[in-house]
Amino acid sequence: MSTHRSTTTSFPPPVLELEAVTKTYGEQPPVPALQSVSFTVRKGELVAIVGPSGSGKTTLLHVMGTLERPSGGIVRINGIDVASLDDRRLAALRARDIGFVFQQFFLAEYSTALENVADGLLYAGVDVRARRERAAEALTRVGLTDRAGFRPGKMSGGQRQRVAIARALVGRPAIVLADEPTGNLDSATGASILKLLLELNAGGATIIVITHDSELAAGLPRQVHVLDGRIVSDSAYDLRHWPGDPADAHTPGQPAGERRS
Repeated sequence: MSTHRSTTTSFPPPVLELEAVTKTYGEQPPVPALQSVSFTVRKGELVAIVGPSGSGKTTLLHVMGTLERPSGGIVRINGIDVASLDDRRLAALRARDIGFVFQQFFLAEYSTALENVADGLLYAGVDVRARRERAAEALTRVGLTDRAGFRPGKMSGGQRQRVAIARALVGRPAIVLADEPTGNLDSATGASILKLLLELNAGGATIIVITHDSELAAGLPRQVHVLDGRIVSDSAYDLRHWPGDPADAHTPGQPAGERRS
């Protein structure tokens, strides 16, 4: 029996790809916010992008979420180069493929949890009945079936964040971007949200968490550290979270899982 081990590893398909992405603001002189940022997030990953205030992680969130266009480089969502899209088609891609979770929740105070989640499908061409059915499924997924009829003012901070997560998931996006999802929560509630994110990822959700909290980041399978607009470390480089041959490890600047030349 042959003991030869194949050097070809099958990786899940990329959902998000950044190649040499830059972002500058102003002109006299220009202020660099992102400097030659390259990395790949593959289907089924749970990634923490971590860095201190002013490191560039918020700008990176905006570029990944297509809320801002980069000054240079390439951003692909599900293989689509976002630079090839006009504003209308870019908005359609954003609504279809990206779910957002924000630190401030951004829930409509006079709408129930079910209505808030259903609103995540307003621009998806889904009829009212289907929106409510899918919203109920999403609330069940985050453990809030019994809070579907409650308004945000009658829920705890952790419950409101779960509603926000359900809203991000209801459209079945390719990727969920969570911006400081535990930032407004006490430590115990934050831990429960971290546990929920891990459970959702185990169920197949692809999630990127943007955070300044190194302890939170350490609880996630992959950590990408950002400083001064650059990626300074990425735990994917040793492929500890992907099975396969060490020969498939990649070097900084290459997408995760690409062969070194």
